[in-house]
This record gives sequence, structure tokens and C-alpha cells, in this order.
Amino acid sequence: MLPFELFIGLRYLRAKRRTGFLSLITVISALGIALGVAALITVLSVMNGFQSELRDRILGITSHITVTGYEGLESPWEGVIRSAEEVEGVEGGAPYVREQGMLSRGGSVSGTIVRGVLPEWETRVSPTVRNLVRGNLQDLEAGSYGLVIGKALASNLSLDVGDQVTLVSPRGQVTPAGMLPRLKRFTVVGVFDAGMYEYNNGLVYGHMADIRKLYRMGDTVSGIRLHLSVPMAAPEVAAEVRQRLEGGQFVRDWTQRNRNFFQALQTEKTAMFVILSLVVMVAAFNIVSSLVMLVNEKRGDIAILRTLGASPGNITTIFMLQGTVIGLFGVLLGTLAGVALALNVEGFVSWLEQMLQIQFLPADVYSVSRLPSRLEWVDVVGITLGGLIMSFLATIYPARRAAKTDPVEALRYE
Repeated sequence: MLPFELFIGLRYLRAKRRTGFLSLITVISALGIALGVAALITVLSVMNGFQSELRDRILGITSHITVTGYEGLESPWEGVIRSAEEVEGVEGGAPYVREQGMLSRGGSVSGTIVRGVLPEWETRVSPTVRNLVRGNLQDLEAGSYGLVIGKALASNLSLDVGDQVTLVSPRGQVTPAGMLPRLKRFTVVGVFDAGMYEYNNGLVYGHMADIRKLYRMGDTVSGIRLHLSVPMAAPEVAAEVRQRLEGGQFVRDWTQRNRNFFQALQTEKTAMFVILSLVVMVAAFNIVSSLVMLVNEKRGDIAILRTLGASPGNITTIFMLQGTVIGLFGVLLGTLAGVALALNVEGFVSWLEQMLQIQFLPADVYSVSRLPSRLEWVDVVGITLGGLIMSFLATIYPARRAAKTDPVEALRYE
């Protein structure tokens, strides 16, 4: 059998002819909380999806850990890789050279980062180049002057496998006619898709021997790239690698190189959480207003209950339970709607794009051209508990006001 406080509180929630307006406010309060909770879960899931998607794409093309020197690393660099691979968590390493260049074909010119690699080593550290869109990384052979370029760069310069393009080095050479740029004609042997427009449009791969020769680098390499089994453990692994290597070498992990970017994402997520939490808070204030009006409406009933022996604590419990039930209904409804929308937001947006014949996230403008979503159950639990706490706190003032009702004054004009 239900406690009489809960029984009376639930009975007050039922709409009657005289209290229909109060019931409407109650429904609006519950729907307001549901809307705020659903929006909060959906937005945080989308931001989690963006953060995860960008992290995975960055890790697909960049190194988990890099080892560099003041002016590059002198040969033999194999010893550095062997020392690093002794650290638990390091799966492999590969040398690289990194320079800036400019690609020219016909009347089109595009600046780019040139990365010289050894194909047999590079496949150990870069998942992106293992499966190219077209061509094969192994076609990069010393002396053949081949390039593997990004998908967007190939489109911008109208290039495909087998086409030739001129790579211009900013390091000029002194001639009797003055300073002239060094340039060499390369052949496109492959096209990759890193999933991010910045990399697809601004990065090319060449054989290390060819890039060294064009840029007159001698036997040095720019650094060593290390691939980890668990990328999120990069800071700890980098610290161990740093202890094993000799002085004069710099060890940096991907979290250091991209710290500002991911901190900006986290700041945006926090700001959106605070803003949307205010929506839930406003809806909780609606519970306060509806309960205050209900207390005024039920002053006579409260007085009768007091004369029948109900204590102020009983009256407080009645109205707190009533407000809590309203908040519980709204929070649970919002949680179910938010989870359902978060799990299907990508398909819904794709359907909406097809219906409207537009693209909300163009690939040439945004790093991610789709709307990913990653539902974190920790966020769901936190939002649900936060909504319930706000709803409970909203009941305190009206319930205490109801408990202070004087039966004599309330029944005087009844």
C-alpha cells in the first residue's frame, strides 16, 4: 500500500476541471526538462564523436612519438629505433625527412609539406599509407623520383597515378645569374586519403634518397617516428623512451604537438555543457512556479490535512514527492530521447542532407565532413543525476511554504 504522502502527491497530479491550468504547467515543466536533458546528451555525444574522429584521423597520419635532434639525426639512426623498441608499448619506428616545397603543374601551384620516407619502414608506423586509394607505397624507389600525394591535392592539380609534377625546393642554388630555386620533375605513383582535408591537400611522400638529394641533406634524417600499441599511453611511453636515449635528442608525443587543438575542443565541450545545463535549470524553475500555484490552490486541503493530524513534515513530503515525480518523468523521457537521437544522429543528418540536397559540413571547409556521434554512458549518467538533483532542489521552497500554512487562516473563509 502506498504511503499517504505519495498517494496524495500523485492524486494532485491528476487533472481536474478547476486545476486543468496547473496540470498544463506541470506537463510543460516535465517536457522542458526532457528537452533540456535530450539536447544535452545529444550535443555532448556529437562533440565526443568529433573529438574521437579527429583524434583517430590525426593519429592515422601523424606519429605517436617523434625523436629529433638539434639539426636532425646523424646516421646510423637504426640504433635509435632499436633502443626505442625496447620500451614496452613501442611497436615500431621509421626514419623520415621533412621539408617544405611547392608543386607545380601547368598553371597550377600548391604549397606542401614533403616527407621523405623509406617504404619498407614507413608501413610500420603509418596506417594511412598501408592501403592507398590508388597505387602502392612500394612503388617509391630510390632514383625513380616518385611521389605519393593526397586525394585533395591530386584533385586540385588534376593529377593521377602516372602523371608528372614539378617539385620546387625553397633552398635555392647560387649561379652566375643569381639565386635560382632547385626543382625536379617527379612522377605520381600513388594517392592516399588521410580523412582530413589539411593532410590530403598539404602532404606528399617521396623516397628519402630522392628528397635528400633534391634538398642536399646529406646522410641526416629529420627524426624518427614511433608507433605505439596504445596511442593514449604516449606521454608515459615517451618518458621511458627519453630515459633510454642519449642527451641532445628531443622526444615529443602527439598529445604535446596537438595540445592546443584538443584543449580547445574540451573547452567548447565544457561551454556547451554549461549552456545547455541552464536550459534544464530553467525547466526546473517551472516546477517551482507550478508547485507554488498548486500550494495556493490547495491551501484548504492542506489545512484539513493538518487538522486531521498531518505534521508539517508530512505536508513537506507530499509536495516534494510531487515535484520529484514531475522531474523524474521529464528526466527519464529526456534520457530515452537523447540516447535514441545520439545513436541515430548520423543517419538522421544524412537523410536530412539527401532531402534538402545540401551538405552541412563540406569537406573542403571542415576537417570532418560528416556528423559523428559517440555516446558516453558516463555523460548520460551524470546528466540524468544532474537533472534529478535540480528537480529535487526545485521542490524545497514550495514544499516548505506549504508546511508553513496556518490551518486557522486557511479555513477562515472556507
